[in-house]
Amino acid sequence: MDLALDETQQMLKNSARDFLSRECTTDVVRAMEKDERGYSTELWDQMVTLGWTGLPFPEEHGGTAASFLDLAVLVEEMGRALAPVPFLSTVVLGGLTVMEAGNDDQRRQIIPDICRGQALLTLAVLEESASYFPSGIRLQAQEQPTGFLLNGAKLFVPDGQIADLLIVAARTSARTSDSSTNPQEGITLFLVPTASQGVEVTPQLTIASDRQARITFTDVSVPASSVLGQVGAGWPVLNNTLQRAAVAKCIEMAGGSDAVLEMTVEYAKNRVQFGRPVGSFQAVQHHCANMATDVEGIRLAALQAAWRISAEEDASQEVALAKAWVSDAYQRVCATAHQCHGAIGFTQEHNLQLYTRRARMQETAYGDGYYHRELMAQSLGL
Repeated sequence: MDLALDETQQMLKNSARDFLSRECTTDVVRAMEKDERGYSTELWDQMVTLGWTGLPFPEEHGGTAASFLDLAVLVEEMGRALAPVPFLSTVVLGGLTVMEAGNDDQRRQIIPDICRGQALLTLAVLEESASYFPSGIRLQAQEQPTGFLLNGAKLFVPDGQIADLLIVAARTSARTSDSSTNPQEGITLFLVPTASQGVEVTPQLTIASDRQARITFTDVSVPASSVLGQVGAGWPVLNNTLQRAAVAKCIEMAGGSDAVLEMTVEYAKNRVQFGRPVGSFQAVQHHCANMATDVEGIRLAALQAAWRISAEEDASQEVALAKAWVSDAYQRVCATAHQCHGAIGFTQEHNLQLYTRRARMQETAYGDGYYHRELMAQSLGL
């Protein structure tokens, strides 16, 4: 396993950093926190022009057939810049899931539109239990003569307020109280346009000021052709999607943690107290050293999981390890950065709080450390 970037990946990384440093400044990030849509259409259109939205998709659909590891290089730079765009929801949650489970017609209809920036997708999975385990999926899909009828609600749907198309995880077989019933059975994925009658979208603002939504389904009629994959066999696909999403979020946090370390070291070099830079004090030096250790651990754990997914190998343990470690380590990085900055780091005017607030949201996205430690224990046979 070689985690060093090849020439093409390094060029992608450099060009992405140059572009985002120019076009996605913290002024843009702050403005999008107050914007109803939550993302800049101008910035998004530029990314589409650069081919970013088509990166992991086949050339026949308008993409460039890059690997998941190539995609990770790009996502890391987006995390570093706090890019307020629906990239993960559309490309990772939506597009890659359609590529994995969709039939030829679904791929031809959806993937080219993603590549051209003409469709925004997302995944609707969480419900009131806030659990990513299959038992948490309770939204009912009742079979009808011509399709299915959806009733229930999904919470904290990323970019749900702007998505054109939802991938909805629903239960097509009734759950029983029998402990022998496998909760993984009877889960089906549906493609549901947000414009469908009976779909109600309510924005949910988080501490990160990102855009998530509660989506309620009231007698939403969907045709049989909207099933993504096989009826009742959606869990393996959904599990793969959640693994990719967790790793992408880890990669995003790797970029963010590197930016936090960089700004903290710069502050320590230039902030003078008692007639000397605060970075000359051993306590601050050790804080920065601990941060650097965590940042490197975050990146290596995330890239290892991304490499396994890119190689199409079983990545269950690597994904669980990465998300459990990164969720906690990024919190430590941000907390230590605040120790080094002092009070100014908590002010709204300082950029550090932008990363800290997002770190709290990223910690829980697609499973927090407790959830992934449980998955790790299960993979060990415990």
